Amino acid sequence: MDYNFIIKYAPEYFKAAILMLYIGGIGIILSILVGLIGSWIQYEKIPVLEKIVSCYVELSRNTPLLVQLFFLYFGLPKIGIKISSELCGVIGLTFLGGSYMIEAFRSSLESINIIQKESALSLGMSKYKMMRYVIIPQAFITAMPALSANIIFLLKETSVFSAISLIDMMFVAKDLIGLYYKTEEALIMLVIGYLLLLLPISFIAHFIERRMRYAVYGD
Repeated sequence: MDYNFIIKYAPEYFKAAILMLYIGGIGIILSILVGLIGSWIQYEKIPVLEKIVSCYVELSRNTPLLVQLFFLYFGLPKIGIKISSELCGVIGLTFLGGSYMIEAFRSSLESINIIQKESALSLGMSKYKMMRYVIIPQAFITAMPALSANIIFLLKETSVFSAISLIDMMFVAKDLIGLYYKTEEALIMLVIGYLLLLLPISFIAHFIERRMRYAVYGD
């Protein structure tokens, strides 16, 4: 094990991790927005839009992110549409993540007992207040495990960004292996890099879930 090599090139992984978090963070935020809008459309069963959302979910969940990135980065220029690799990463991650967020939020909304909805309406609450104060808080708590799992999943999916010339941690690892044949050292730094990024996110998500559950249910 060449520890001097690890010390020398660890900063390259750090730079790549910053880029990964930047693109991944934007993609995840947009995915959550897509998930909230799409799940609301499905929950309210809005005609036509519900079918469009269902088709989008099936298309997104059944095509790999790598294929979607290739279409954006290599396919679109064939018809005169050129976008940067960073924007491709954001769009691809949003397109994939949005479908998973829709399913997470939709299932949590549908898990709320219909009695609570009827009780809120019988107390004179408007539909807006019912959703804001009764349905959404409980649904969000129910969705937290799936939401955190999706966030970690999407961050791990950024490992394919190297295929469109983005310098992520996988790109750095492959580059170091190709240049110096330091396979063991490069892969160890790659694994440690992902653990240092993803484990805190997992712990934070678990903490937030417990705090929200205590705030709403008191347990």
